Amino acid sequence: MNERDQRFDVVIIGGCINGAGIARDAATRGMNVLLLEMNDFGSGTSSWSSRLIHGGLRYLEYGEIPLVYESLQERRRLRRMARHLVDSIRINIPIYQGGKRGMLMLRAGMLAYDLLSIGKSVSRHRMLSRSEFLENEPGVSANGLKGGAQYYDAQVTFAERLVIENVIAAQSAGAVVRNYSAATAIAIEQGKVRAVRYTDAALGQEVEVGARVVVNAAGPWVDQVLATANRPMPELMGGTKGSHIIVGRFEGAPKDAFYVEAYIDARPFFVIPWNGQYLIGTTDIRYKGDPGEARASDAEIDYLLSETNRVFPRARLAKGDIHFAYAGVRPLPIQSKKAESAITRRHIIRNHQRNARGLLSVIGGKLTTYRSLAEQVTDRVAKMLGGAANDCRTRLGFLPGAMGVAAAEADVRNFDGLSAEGAARLLHVYGGRARKVLDLAYEQPELAVALDDSRTVLAAEVAFAVREEFARHLTDILHRRTMLGLSPDLGESVAEAVAGVAAKELGWTEEETRRELQALRAYNARLKVRDL
Repeated sequence: MNERDQRFDVVIIGGCINGAGIARDAATRGMNVLLLEMNDFGSGTSSWSSRLIHGGLRYLEYGEIPLVYESLQERRRLRRMARHLVDSIRINIPIYQGGKRGMLMLRAGMLAYDLLSIGKSVSRHRMLSRSEFLENEPGVSANGLKGGAQYYDAQVTFAERLVIENVIAAQSAGAVVRNYSAATAIAIEQGKVRAVRYTDAALGQEVEVGARVVVNAAGPWVDQVLATANRPMPELMGGTKGSHIIVGRFEGAPKDAFYVEAYIDARPFFVIPWNGQYLIGTTDIRYKGDPGEARASDAEIDYLLSETNRVFPRARLAKGDIHFAYAGVRPLPIQSKKAESAITRRHIIRNHQRNARGLLSVIGGKLTTYRSLAEQVTDRVAKMLGGAANDCRTRLGFLPGAMGVAAAEADVRNFDGLSAEGAARLLHVYGGRARKVLDLAYEQPELAVALDDSRTVLAAEVAFAVREEFARHLTDILHRRTMLGLSPDLGESVAEAVAGVAAKELGWTEEETRRELQALRAYNARLKVRDL
């Protein structure tokens, strides 16, 4: 049955990590679910984070103890349920003379962080003297260094894959999932949600579906979604922009991640080994424009370069050393009187029962706590549907790629078409699902070929992205499926080869293939930094 003929229990608008997580949770509890995303799954805020699964050490300063506790418990769950995507990471915190945060404050924070990490799957912190710190990380500035600490958190190298696997899990549980399907109207009759209209880009037409409950999980676009309702709705969002720069290895670069207090404004920022490069960020600036147009400004880039060069004086990083930069808008609540860094990162579930019964909006949230947010939202949806909430299945379940990893590893290592580096990459991106990629290669020999001279990328991955992972455009395949778009050259060295395989899978003409390549270059151009 086509979804236009259905009435869904819940229609979820927004296909980044929160929406995908809610769709998975609701579908696994037996609800009839439709997930809508106006662009590609995971193409919004989830792609532009610091890519950490962490408790939020800084939140302790603002008394957000419940949030830190929740985050640390979710970190433990994600280390298990997405073990192929989430790895532990060791982080150094140096303390310098004249800084806002001293050694006593740091020690207290570390003790509290460990105490809140009940049942944790990472090691405890340790305090370091000045000499110990310099021995561990000789590239760090010794000028005014008093000592510091080392602690452990977790990193999700490819947050985009975390989103995709939640969407896959949701579909496997019975959800209908649609990317490139922008919600255009929420129909409210007699004070209650009745239907949702959306534009299906593939069909080129508008579709209307019945909805008992609508969950607005559109991140920084929450207000734009509310504006499609046929009655006045409140303004909820007050997001801030966070920017990051990506550079290659530099002189004096750390072997572990750093969490450092900036000299200019005392705001902590990260320098993180990531994807064979270094991720540096983030900033925190109020943002009023279109979230889709957020860019790292020259001032933000200069700030991150200057602060990194201060902490690692041999680095001498300049704009020409930046591989790419990205910016995203945090979907935070309106709090005009608070400093940007003090605005709560706790998620808020807003029930619009006065204006529209059956409509919920999700404000805020963190990558780390998406699963618990999804559980809480689904509990509310169950009550709104008039039944008792079935037991949540995502607390103990695994994401698809976390299953069968050992078996897939043996198969991938023995596959002749990949180098050792390529085998490691395939496992890191797909986990146990790498076995399915190889199945395509064995079934169709033309897909068993490598697309690059280093033999790290299989043609089968492109077919897999299209057939199994909802990819519809070249940018989807490179930036959010194979993850080649996050390499130093933004995937441009393999773009034509990937486009050739995708054209056969999707039936593109030569002109359509050319347009896809142009669209990819335009997308990449927005990430590149000009060296003036």
